[in-house]
Amino acid sequence: METYDDIVIGAGHNGLTAAAYLARAGRKVLVLERSGHVGGATVSARPFPGMNARLSRYSYLVSLMPRQIITDLDLDITLIRRRYSSYTPLPNDPTRGLLVDTADDAATAASFRAATGSDHDFAAWQNFYGAMATIAEGVFPTMLRPLMSADEMASVAATDLDAMDLWEQLTSTPIGTIIDSRFTDDVVRGIVATDGLIGTFADLYDPSLLQNICLLYHLIGGGTGDWDVPVGGMGAVSGALAAAAVAAGAEIRTGVEVTAIDAEDGRVGWPGGAAAAEFIHAACAPAVLDNLLDAPTVGGPPPQGAQLKINVLLRRLPKLRDHTVAPGVAFSGTFHIHEGFDALGRSYQEAATGSIPSTPPCEIYCHTLSDPSILGPSLTGMHTLTLFGLHMPPELFTSSGAKDQAVQATLAALDSVLGEPIADVIATDINGDPCIEAKTALELQDAVGLPGGNIFHRPLQWPWAPTADVGTWGVETKHPRLLIAGAGARRGGGVSGIPGHNAAAAVLGA
Repeated sequence: METYDDIVIGAGHNGLTAAAYLARAGRKVLVLERSGHVGGATVSARPFPGMNARLSRYSYLVSLMPRQIITDLDLDITLIRRRYSSYTPLPNDPTRGLLVDTADDAATAASFRAATGSDHDFAAWQNFYGAMATIAEGVFPTMLRPLMSADEMASVAATDLDAMDLWEQLTSTPIGTIIDSRFTDDVVRGIVATDGLIGTFADLYDPSLLQNICLLYHLIGGGTGDWDVPVGGMGAVSGALAAAAVAAGAEIRTGVEVTAIDAEDGRVGWPGGAAAAEFIHAACAPAVLDNLLDAPTVGGPPPQGAQLKINVLLRRLPKLRDHTVAPGVAFSGTFHIHEGFDALGRSYQEAATGSIPSTPPCEIYCHTLSDPSILGPSLTGMHTLTLFGLHMPPELFTSSGAKDQAVQATLAALDSVLGEPIADVIATDINGDPCIEAKTALELQDAVGLPGGNIFHRPLQWPWAPTADVGTWGVETKHPRLLIAGAGARRGGGVSGIPGHNAAAAVLGA
């Protein structure tokens, strides 16, 4: 049986990150991937027959990947910062909307005033996100270091009075209550709330604070909270990581599905083969890992996703009902649809009782407005839209026709704020079929091994440690030779490479 220093299970971006660091340190590394290609959820694909459009099929923006990883591994990755943070048509009057322009505070203030009728919520917005910026500057650099205690994290996160106040609230009080105390306008409150619900099925007042943890991760990326566009799509990110791993000497085998792990002696088995290593790095989901072991090592409740993902290719951008904002501006950031605070609460209650939300909340972004390189020459002038629907847990899609119902309800919600039906501008493929692809949480589970469709592999965790684990990397298991190198590690979730880096650091003593 062949032996290695390290075996990495899963060639998603975290597994590839671990492999690249380990191989660059001179270790003999084997990466095993069940699918026929690398990348996991960070892939680009041409889903529409005859159309040369390479869409980021599953994950689509980059926020949590530290620049240190890009520099350390000499990755050929270019990220584009978006000027416009978001545009939100007003639900009660879509001929008006709220535009957040990160390059023009005066214009943003005027947009808040026009949408809300006062200056109160813009001032509250500046205070909230100013405090979050301070928190991000302190928290994000710790993600590639051994775990701190909660008190140590508080000391680096809350370095002024506003940040101290918000940190205390964020770590003790449901985000719904925090929003209630700071904002008055329903639309503004909803925009803030959405960052706590991306990929997370939770009530905004959930005492577990799961939604608070989600919001923290969405707002600390890069120390700024910006969500950047990867030039070339997500396939360029995983491709650069794979190239770095191979260049350093790692061996990557695709089409190999691991079926058994012996964590005591470091053996990994698959149909027709086996290998052994000093360390096993599980870049798969913890629930998948548990199924490969004789006895579960992670445990916990079954993971649950909460999203409907829709990719569309358009002949052109649709017209808006709001004629004061150009479509190219509105769709270049995050385009919020029916994500008012009250609407988010109603949709959660509908989904929690087993019904597809009557007016599904969702958000959209357009990759091609920042990076048209994903389209071939014959598609010049066309655009892609990526739609992410909230409060769509897998339980809603067990009956026949549920997916079609959810897609139609979501597109109808989009149509309600457009100046023309979205169907009128959707391109058709070589077969004459509309260029639209939808994936439910259950389909994400089947396609890329996300249990329950959970894009974080399991519920996110606070990025500090219980007392007993201070100084560890947040990747360790009860088996000394077995490490969690995927999004299910503490400080996991999102496209970051952080768990992969930290699994390698746990071995290398970095």
